[in-house]
Amino acid sequence: MHKPMMVALLLGMTAPALAAHAPQADPAPGEADIALARAIETGDDDAARAALAAHAAPNRRLAFRATPLMQAVDRQDAPLVGLLLDAGADANLADEEGLSPLTLACQLGGEAVLERLLSAPHIDLRTALPDGASALHICARYAPTPVVARLLAAKLPVDTPDSRGQTPLMWAAASGRTDTMALLLKAGAKINAQTQAGFTPLFFAIKSGVPEASAALLAAGADANHRGPKNTSTLQLALYQQNWAAAAQLVQRLPDNSPLLAEKDDQGLPPLNAAAMGGDLALVKLLLAKGAAVNGLSGPSGITWVTEANFGMPPPPVPPTPPLLLAAQHGQTQVMKLLLDHGADPHFTAANGSNIVISAAEGGRADALALAITVGPDVNLADDRGSTALHVLAGSNYSPELAPMLALLHAHGARADLADKKGHTPAMVADGTLKEVKAAFNAVFPATTAVKPT
Repeated sequence: MHKPMMVALLLGMTAPALAAHAPQADPAPGEADIALARAIETGDDDAARAALAAHAAPNRRLAFRATPLMQAVDRQDAPLVGLLLDAGADANLADEEGLSPLTLACQLGGEAVLERLLSAPHIDLRTALPDGASALHICARYAPTPVVARLLAAKLPVDTPDSRGQTPLMWAAASGRTDTMALLLKAGAKINAQTQAGFTPLFFAIKSGVPEASAALLAAGADANHRGPKNTSTLQLALYQQNWAAAAQLVQRLPDNSPLLAEKDDQGLPPLNAAAMGGDLALVKLLLAKGAAVNGLSGPSGITWVTEANFGMPPPPVPPTPPLLLAAQHGQTQVMKLLLDHGADPHFTAANGSNIVISAAEGGRADALALAITVGPDVNLADDRGSTALHVLAGSNYSPELAPMLALLHAHGARADLADKKGHTPAMVADGTLKEVKAAFNAVFPATTAVKPT
């Protein structure tokens, strides 16, 4: 979106004041110029026509070197755009940032305004921003497909990259505009073109979150095996972006027991582990059917955490963890059931002592905790810090699930007097947290004292 056009400044200041605040604007606007700016601001065609008849300058430079035409484009006022063009407004005058009426109109995407501009005599269709993004790039992402068709009909080069190496097809894919993508491909756009960083249009389509966009490119011959920065695969990107439909499209193309099913991403997650966290049941089923290891462990994260001195700490390393515990940690009950049906080990204990019951307590879902208690170990088993599932709930944020989860643990013998390695019992933890959590805890464990024994 373009910066505000500062019409209020133009209307509310004398000429010397305007010159002081916008030294690059033309000096001393006359009454007709001020009337024109006011008419554009209010969308008054008749007043704009009268101001132009009174010799308001249609190409006067205003604040930020914008013109009245750019003001009308910014307001998406197609009749006023046409009126200014008929009065001699230059459609090619850019502001101080290099934004022209056409590139601004492409950003805003209004078809009526774009059609008026494209019909202007002598308009430069190859106009581009300083970063190399042309009207075709920007319209491919934001404007209706018929506008892109008009630009292509003018024989604009379809694959010219911007300064990052992004082509119009990539811009269209980033917004999931399948009709525009098809039009660009028909015009000869390279489906596997790469940016300077190594991204292809398929990566942009996956990032868009529009399943039809990735499906269209795959059907048209996009390379699903291309690797992006850090050797990132298309499947890993789809999982990271939580674009489960795109991930399923890519998994379906894999042979059974493909090595890619065990490949870990930058977070150390194999595909099934990432999908289990996300909770997409159909994708988890597909991965299992393809041969993903139901008890496959995550690995160390490759992410480097950066924190300022004396401010913040990176999270502790996550030990190797199977899909079942990850599903429990994220409250994905149906995924937990599916993994258990396929042989997931409910008694797995991670290197930090976490188990399925503790993980489900972290997940914040009563149904997931109920399932974990049914299949898992004793509810009073603690991790390497001495924390039990009840410690986890006592120190959690309040939610409507908290009371039923506390009741589940109480019904299965959870003890509120077990101290962790710092000497804190769940009752003590609850006493020092949110009042809503404390009230919920005391309602279920009313006989427990929060006073640390001497």
